[in-house]
Amino acid sequence: MSTARHILALLRSHVEGEEQQFYSAALQMAAHEARLGHGKLAQEIRELIDQAKARKSVIARKSDPIPLVQPKGDLANLVSVRYPDTRLSDMILPSELAVRLKRVLTEQRQGKRLREHSLTPRRKLLLVGPPGSGKTMTAAALAGELQLPLFTTLYDSLIGKYMGETASRLKLIFEAMIMTKGVYFFDEFDAIGTQRQNTNDVGEIRRILNSFLMFLENDQGDSLIIAATNHPNLLDKALFRRFDDVIKYKLPNSDIIRELIKTRLISFEIEWKDWSQIIEKATGLAQAEIVRATDEAAKQAVLSNSGKVSQKSLISAIMERKEMSLDE
Repeated sequence: MSTARHILALLRSHVEGEEQQFYSAALQMAAHEARLGHGKLAQEIRELIDQAKARKSVIARKSDPIPLVQPKGDLANLVSVRYPDTRLSDMILPSELAVRLKRVLTEQRQGKRLREHSLTPRRKLLLVGPPGSGKTMTAAALAGELQLPLFTTLYDSLIGKYMGETASRLKLIFEAMIMTKGVYFFDEFDAIGTQRQNTNDVGEIRRILNSFLMFLENDQGDSLIIAATNHPNLLDKALFRRFDDVIKYKLPNSDIIRELIKTRLISFEIEWKDWSQIIEKATGLAQAEIVRATDEAAKQAVLSNSGKVSQKSLISAIMERKEMSLDE
């Protein structure tokens, strides 16, 4: 085959999107040049082919999951979006909570099989528990596990001043759930889920809640909808039955406290064997606060060049976090 024919074959395969034919034609060109004694040129062609294949492999890995979508128009002010790399394995969870979250993932991944039998996978979740207990991280972990974008509602932009404004913005978000599959996260959900009979409430708040209830009940899309609250007692009772699952989070018990600290200090040496005093002091703190306290003790170990975390420094950091929590 002449060089002109090689070029024609390359162009045709490129235009038609036939990747393997493109590489084949390029390799034939390299072989043709080698037979003509153009060994250096043949080698350069082969190296370019190898680089192209390697680059494509990297791009393919980076583009998995689906390309990042960015909200446009009015929606851009209502939600933030990111692709979390968090996984459930990154969380220290009580066994019963881990089982329930894994059940959600299983049903989501096997959704097609369930629908073939007129069943629907869990996709509307209400997470209830104290601040720092892992609700926000759960939303990120579910998005990460399912390789979906995480859309977080921005209440500063969602809540409007005028009658009907917030409801129309909520409608935009629920319409987006149909257009773009993802995990849609309503954190601090009590901001819009307040009880309708609240005497301090105004009519607009009741209309917002009624709109949300209607949108949630009528939603038949594939997206995962997650709401989270620290104050379930403030939520309207009608909300609870609209969700497929209400998942409760608690403050960590002694086993979770120990596991949180051990996991966080896995690359450090610790100087204690008896955990009783540390667990006693940490009891009552949320997971997030325990992690922060542990990180503070680890920082001291690094800055002191000891590489060893002392019991005293950890307890001191824990007590500091407790004082801060009491002040809030």
